[in-house]
Order: sequence, then structure tokens, then C-alpha cells
Amino acid sequence: MLATVAEQQDISVQSSTPELEILYQDDYVVAINKPSGLLVHRSWLDTHATEFAVQKLRDQIGQHVYPVHRLDRPTSGVLLFVLDKDSARHLMQQFIDQTTEKNYLAVVRGHLDQGILDYPLKYQYDKIADKKADMTKPPQEAVTEYRCLAKTEIPIAVGPYPASRYSLMELIPKTGRKHQLRRHMKHLRHPIVGDTSHGDGKHNTMFRENFAIHRLLLHAAYLSFTHPKTEQKIEVHAPITGDFLRVLSDINLPYNFRE
Repeated sequence: MLATVAEQQDISVQSSTPELEILYQDDYVVAINKPSGLLVHRSWLDTHATEFAVQKLRDQIGQHVYPVHRLDRPTSGVLLFVLDKDSARHLMQQFIDQTTEKNYLAVVRGHLDQGILDYPLKYQYDKIADKKADMTKPPQEAVTEYRCLAKTEIPIAVGPYPASRYSLMELIPKTGRKHQLRRHMKHLRHPIVGDTSHGDGKHNTMFRENFAIHRLLLHAAYLSFTHPKTEQKIEVHAPITGDFLRVLSDINLPYNFRE
């Protein structure tokens, strides 16, 4: 994978969006606040995309970079890169061993309090990448801790109800399954607003029409890891920005950035 990523960085990518927000940087590690809609690197998922986090960050800092974990295209927040292959192997192993800590913020339908969901998830196969994979894998362990930070009710009818309820949630994945948070929130019947794969289309439409929200309201707000060289604990916080921050104000969901 590292060789493939390095080769992709030799491809010229036209930049049309502002520079990436760098949250942390030293001689070995760089963390950015990835905007929603930006792919990490070239992918068959969207052959028409012209911008990628790998190339944009490479051009911005003038060095090759290697992503060490995944962040879905519609999800914003902390995305971690390293500047050499040895550090990449070290940090990728931390994600495999689940020794990193990750916290997300999400706006979900309805009022939800707090708890821990231990609900195994069936492996999601990619139509192209997993064509030859074993399709009989049993469901994988998946655990998510969730906690409500704020609740709101807005006087806009969706379906039979005269008003609509939403919650700002802190989501802490204890495992790293594909689309885990989105699928777990759907299982709890509190889907994340803007989720076109696992969400509620009526509520998504209401947010588009009333609040001009055309994105998934899921944000990777915090990541901690052990530095590959110093072995110190590094903590990175990513503030919510743009449309996500605006809509929290619009629907009266108070948000206080913690650093």
C-alpha cells in the first residue's frame, strides 16, 4: 500500500480548495483537519475526483506523506499522515492493535442519552476490491460507546410529527469496522443526519431544504496515539468548522470545542 500511495503522489492534482488545516506537525507526523467530501487518495469509488488529501498535503508541505488510517470521504476531522515508511508501519500497527483513541461528534435523529452498543457487524465487501474475497465471513465484533452532549427540538415537521428532535452525540468506537458508527447509529434507530447509505432520507431532505446541509454530520474530533519515534502520547483535537458548525447554531445544539 505504501508504494502505491508514493506512486500516486507523482500525479499532478489541480487544487481548487483552500489549504488544508494542519493540526499537528513535526519531523515525522502530520495531522490535518480533513474537510468533508475530500478523498484521502485516488480511488475507484470516484474516478471523477480531482483533489485528494495525499497530494494536497504533499504540495502544501513539500514532502511525500503516507496516510496511516482511513476516514470516509463524507466524514471530516483528524486525519493522520507520516513522512517516512518506518513511522508508517509503526503507526499503522497501532490502528490494527486498536491502541489509538478516537472520538467523533455526530448529529443524530431523535433524543438519545448514553450507553455502549456491542453489536457485531457483517463485513461490507467492496464490489471491485473484494471480488475474490471469502464472502462467508461471520459478523465481526463491533463496540461503540456513545454519550449525548446536547438535545434540541425544531418546529419543522418530518413525517407525522409537528416538530423534529435531534441530538449532538460523542461517539467513541472501541473497534474499527467499516462504517461502524453510521451502522451502529442506524441499529439504535438514531441515524446520523446526512447519511445517504444508512440514514433517514426524509430528515436528510429536510436538512438540505431548510439548512443547506449537503454533507454527513459526522466529524472525527479527537485522536491520540503513541509517537513512532519519541514514544510520547500525542493528542490531536480538530474543531468543527464550516456548514457543520453553522447548522449546530441554526438548530440550537450548543458546541464547545475542547483542546
